[in-house]
Amino acid sequence: MEPKRVATQPFTDQRPGTSGLRKRVRVFEQPNYLENFVQAIFDTQKGLAGGVLVVGGDGRYYNRTATQTILRMAAANRVAKVLVGRGGILSTPAASCVIRKYRTGGGIVLSASHNPGGPDADFGIKFNVAAGGPAPESVTEAIYARTREIGAYFTVDSPEIDLDRLGTSTLGGMTVEVIDPVADYADLMASLFDFPAIHQLFNSGLFRMRFDAMHAVTGPYAIEILENRIGAEPGTVINGEPLEDFGGGHPDPNLAHAQELVAMTQGTDGLDFAAASDGDGDRNMILGKNFFVTPSDSLAVLAANAHQAPGYKDGIVGVARSMPTSQAADRVAEQLGIECYETPTGWKFFGNLLDAGRITLCGEESFGTGSDHVREKDGLWAVLFWLNLLAARKQSVKDIVHEHWRRFGRNFYTRHDYEGVDAKAAADLVDHLRILLPELPGKRLGAYQVEYADDFAYVDPVDGSRSDRQGVRIGFEGGSRVVFRLSGTGTEGATLRVYIEAYESDPVKHDQDPQTALQPLILIARELAQIEARLGRAEPDVIT
Repeated sequence: MEPKRVATQPFTDQRPGTSGLRKRVRVFEQPNYLENFVQAIFDTQKGLAGGVLVVGGDGRYYNRTATQTILRMAAANRVAKVLVGRGGILSTPAASCVIRKYRTGGGIVLSASHNPGGPDADFGIKFNVAAGGPAPESVTEAIYARTREIGAYFTVDSPEIDLDRLGTSTLGGMTVEVIDPVADYADLMASLFDFPAIHQLFNSGLFRMRFDAMHAVTGPYAIEILENRIGAEPGTVINGEPLEDFGGGHPDPNLAHAQELVAMTQGTDGLDFAAASDGDGDRNMILGKNFFVTPSDSLAVLAANAHQAPGYKDGIVGVARSMPTSQAADRVAEQLGIECYETPTGWKFFGNLLDAGRITLCGEESFGTGSDHVREKDGLWAVLFWLNLLAARKQSVKDIVHEHWRRFGRNFYTRHDYEGVDAKAAADLVDHLRILLPELPGKRLGAYQVEYADDFAYVDPVDGSRSDRQGVRIGFEGGSRVVFRLSGTGTEGATLRVYIEAYESDPVKHDQDPQTALQPLILIARELAQIEARLGRAEPDVIT
């Protein structure tokens, strides 16, 4: 079966963002659009020829079609073997697990993560390198450059592969192995956490939980691990069937989009523990009875208690957080005497630190937490870590977090998202802030004295690469901060994210509502950035 050369012309809009190329499905359905990007991967990643490639995605609409296209193109580009998840399914952390376990040349992951799915919604594609993590900027820029000059792609004429049957087949001269998408990942989780102790917690008769898979990819993973392997009662996993449109919901595990789950934890009869993951399985939300754990606090608590889990019993060597994430983990690192790194937003920035052995745990405020077990954030891993912690400490979620605050202090934290705003207006707003930066240090804004003001830049301590203009930071004396950043995960318009943080050491004040505690800083942020005047928004669309 000889490769077929198909003439094409470049598209100008295929620069990958922080998590790959994300567009509306209708954009990907354009003739040659997906093919151009995939060919650019093969053209720039020469090691894939003669090697092994992993392919899988979150099961959203267009996932199966894209998978078949990639398989044909992989055969035409002389890939020796492809490991593909049954049904075209692999959660993002599971894809990283498979890439690492079988030492493949990398993987193509089909996902738009927490974005909605369906014919009129979003789709995405990204390349993960042989270490298992998202491609670094040097690779994504090379792929993008190739998309700007591409003149042809290569494919083969062949019937579709049966993606629903486990086993091996051939496509041209290439071997295609359809694998169980859950097994390798579940085995890895069993090596990290104390499943028998968690089983005892479930069987104590004193503990009730639910995991909301949001009709997304983690349903099969959670059912296999929580219900089948650990022994949680059937029905612990809700919305567990992956659907191409996520059941019409928004697969983003936060207080705004998982209200059904949040309601289950409320009141005297509320669940003891609840958790959710997102479209591709790399995010998590943690809830206790009448209690929400912010992602920033979750990272800090896990860092402080890592030794409770068998896979981390010897402690951790370091921790990293994205710049907008609260500084709660910094305080833990300081007390533990380990390094703490502040990186730009985007999981790829943790990859070098993990590969170099400088950190064990890492996380982002956008509901992502992970460790050196894979090279992606991992939603179900974080849930299992919390279950291990609850089983070991025999305390409630609320008590564990409150004890943590008493020891380290509390970083009050919130994120305000202004979604789907005019892209130019949002860019102008950030440019306005950049103009103000030189005059802000030493200035008093309300009751706060500005200590520093900058546009965050990061120099990778491993390879020396530099990333500029990663978000406007305004820091105040005493540790409070306001951060402004344009998000790179949407598909239309722009999203302005405003992060507000204040440190409080007095335990008497730890029970305040964050929106109340941070209200003075919230007003300062809105006025300084002229948000209502520039964006036409009096209030944010989402508050987390």
